Amino acid sequence: MRRVRAVITGRVQGVSYRASTAATARRLGLAGWVRNRHDGSVELEAQGPDDRVAELLAWCAHGPPAARVSHVATEEVAVGGGEGGFAIHHDG
Repeated sequence: MRRVRAVITGRVQGVSYRASTAATARRLGLAGWVRNRHDGSVELEAQGPDDRVAELLAWCAHGPPAARVSHVATEEVAVGGGEGGFAIHHDG
């Protein structure tokens, strides 16, 4: 089990990045959340089996068709409990 926080920069707001990320994470069976940040980036936390988290991060490097990702910065965070599903949070 692994949990990561990622900040994705580039053209990632206004291109369905959050919705597409949530759909991909749900398909992979991951828990967590995704949100837009005020600086124009997108932030997420995702938790689940190592290989599925890695698959989501690989997807994040390109995102949906209209996105232009310039960088994905990741860090490992402590695995949490009691979280179900993958949510889209309001801008943060």
